[in-house]
Amino acid sequence: MAASPAPDPRRRIHRRHVIAAGYAMVLCTTVAAASPAEGDPHTASAKPTVVLVHGAFADASSWNGVIERLERRGYAVIAPANPLRGLHSDSTYIASVLDSVKGPIVLVGHSYGGALIGSAAEGNSRVKSLVYVSAQMLDVGESGMSLSARFPSELATATRSVTYRAGGISGTDLYLKPDRLHQVFAADLPESTARVLAAAQRPAATTAFSEKAEAAAWKHIPSWFLVAKQDKAINPDQERFEAGRAGSHMVEIDSSHVAMISHPEAVTDLVLQAAEAAGPGRSALATTGTGHDERAETALAGIAAASLITGTGAVLLGRRLRRTPRTPSGG
Repeated sequence: MAASPAPDPRRRIHRRHVIAAGYAMVLCTTVAAASPAEGDPHTASAKPTVVLVHGAFADASSWNGVIERLERRGYAVIAPANPLRGLHSDSTYIASVLDSVKGPIVLVGHSYGGALIGSAAEGNSRVKSLVYVSAQMLDVGESGMSLSARFPSELATATRSVTYRAGGISGTDLYLKPDRLHQVFAADLPESTARVLAAAQRPAATTAFSEKAEAAAWKHIPSWFLVAKQDKAINPDQERFEAGRAGSHMVEIDSSHVAMISHPEAVTDLVLQAAEAAGPGRSALATTGTGHDERAETALAGIAAASLITGTGAVLLGRRLRRTPRTPSGG
């Protein structure tokens, strides 16, 4: 009976080469699978939650137009009630709100709210971007009053002081004069809307403007800044100065102080820029921010390892092929 043909060693080597390549593919797939899953709020691949912080004389409803637009784009949004009692206590409160949010955060502040986000974000690695809307952007040791002294505006002549008492303590609240609110605060809104804002305004304690900042997170977190060119509550030159020293991505629009009410599209667009820069596969870098995409580096390292395995296997198997004598196929 004739003997069966002996297996060709080159065929066996080819099969081993294919198996080695398969292992490399599995390694690459494993590295990719190790990357954060899409949609998981605990990972960097999820859309960030946008936290909107209002300023003095306003409340969270001032963000309504922006909230509606962001939610239509699939973003989760929180607009907490700013206590307006003092820079230190208010920023601590906003920081506690951030602690309740899962996943990455884009933190947005309007006016005095901008002073808060620079402190509230300090030490929170999940805050990926800061957005300032016609806002205060304080450095360490600065206060709202000290900056406004360098860049005067009409706000100083448009407020009135009222003594308050609460829980055994007393202090001084600042209100906008109803007959000045339209001109100084919201000149590009209808007068009827300005009257409603005047009636419903929330005062800020003087400590909100006199206390000095103890942190400036914009020095290491990328920032975006909207300058309202017709702002009479915060001098537009102050806004440009703040954005310039922070290296912020800056836009200027023809708006009053309340740009989020009168120009919600422009404000939403800027927030989306900050959110997309902090999104999946993107590195949110600015001149004041540093960082890198660790997931990309991990994937590249895995691919390099897979390539090394495949290449080494091919070399070793090739050498063995050259050394193996050819066996006759007949018996």
